[in-house]
Amino acid sequence: MTGMLAQFRSYERSARLLMVNQFTINLGFYMLMPYLAAHLSGTLGLAGWLVGLVLGVRNFSQQGMFLVGGALADRFGYKPLIVAGCVLRTLGFATLGLVDSLSALLAASAATGLAGALFNPAVRAYLAAAAGDRRLEAFALFNVFYQAGILLGPLVGMVLTGVNFRVTCLVSAGIFALLSVVQIRALPARGDESAPDEAAADESASGESAPGGAASGESAPGGAAADDSGRRRAGLLPLWRGVLGNRPFLLFSGAMIGSYVLSFQVYLALPLEVRRLGGEGEFGTAAVAGMFAVSGLSTILCQTRVTRWCKARMTAGRALARGLLTMGLAFVPLLAATALPVPAGGLGRWALAAVPPALCALLLALGTMITYPFEMDTIVRLSGNRLVATHYGLYNTICGIGITLGNLLTGAALDASRSAGLPALPWIALPALGLACSVALHGLHRTGRLAPSSAKLEAAMG
Repeated sequence: MTGMLAQFRSYERSARLLMVNQFTINLGFYMLMPYLAAHLSGTLGLAGWLVGLVLGVRNFSQQGMFLVGGALADRFGYKPLIVAGCVLRTLGFATLGLVDSLSALLAASAATGLAGALFNPAVRAYLAAAAGDRRLEAFALFNVFYQAGILLGPLVGMVLTGVNFRVTCLVSAGIFALLSVVQIRALPARGDESAPDEAAADESASGESAPGGAASGESAPGGAAADDSGRRRAGLLPLWRGVLGNRPFLLFSGAMIGSYVLSFQVYLALPLEVRRLGGEGEFGTAAVAGMFAVSGLSTILCQTRVTRWCKARMTAGRALARGLLTMGLAFVPLLAATALPVPAGGLGRWALAAVPPALCALLLALGTMITYPFEMDTIVRLSGNRLVATHYGLYNTICGIGITLGNLLTGAALDASRSAGLPALPWIALPALGLACSVALHGLHRTGRLAPSSAKLEAAMG
């Protein structure tokens, strides 16, 4: 822990602030969201499909707008989008606690989702720029703060919701209001540093020589950056076309979908399996809580060590492939458990319900610890340090669509396994997905697509 604190202090103030901000963002978000469905169905008495609609609007508005948020960050700078996201989430969470009409709830839910789409790509692009050549270690430390917020948020929310859910909403809104003020006062303005000022871009576009630069008609240093600036002034569509033309980045994004589908099973398949065997009572609730604690605490305690160990021994491509393989193998304990007879009750049934999912959660956390810093760093490298926030935005959108489809297929596999009496079916399919994505990443690494040259990137992005 002392070494982690020393590492944190070694970064410049803006990077440290972004890490603390992410902890606070997750604290405010997760103290409210796990209890929103119960408030909508219980306190407000909404039908189940309406609860699903309100929650779905939030997810759709966030996933669907990531690309817009990233492009806006590249065009207007990272700080304005971070501030706008915090302000919007302040309004959205306060509204969720103060209204009871469906239209207002839907608007508030959409606002909270849009807020995430605005600040998430901007925060990651800003951190990548602020950390410089220490991006890998910075993202590892960032993930520690990220997971700490996820771990602490529900505990704080449980206490506040025990008083009143409206109190939870207002406290969470207050956290985001405070964050907004902190960003405005303490976060330096920063944007895509590859883009020069508009005057230089105009000179480049007109073919004139820059002061002390190349003669007319030659490619001046920073010409690609000037092209970025021109794209931003022209609107968002040219930015999107450039990123959508980056084939190595799109291949990488597709291969990484599996990591998000697999890690999301901590929220879907694993709790369902715990409750299937352990029941819906206090034991089932405690076992699910313990599973989340195992996942979060292992990341907080081990992330920086895992990243340091991997960086010293393997390339980014190999680390990504091995991380995905680890995530796929995480479901082997659940597969092995299906070969055991299910005890009728008592300690044996509780152990079968709790231990394999906890092992799975631990291995999923390890796989994520291996992949996440290299994943974030690879996105920056594949972007060529150009339009970084737009790349992050599109990446989040692609993975968000993948999570939705993956969860539908996982849910179908869970239903089919129960109706057909084949409990092993989901635990065979999920490792197969991890293996397939690991092989795909290994192939991208072997063919050099995870580290393309700057010339190839410029050709890919037009």
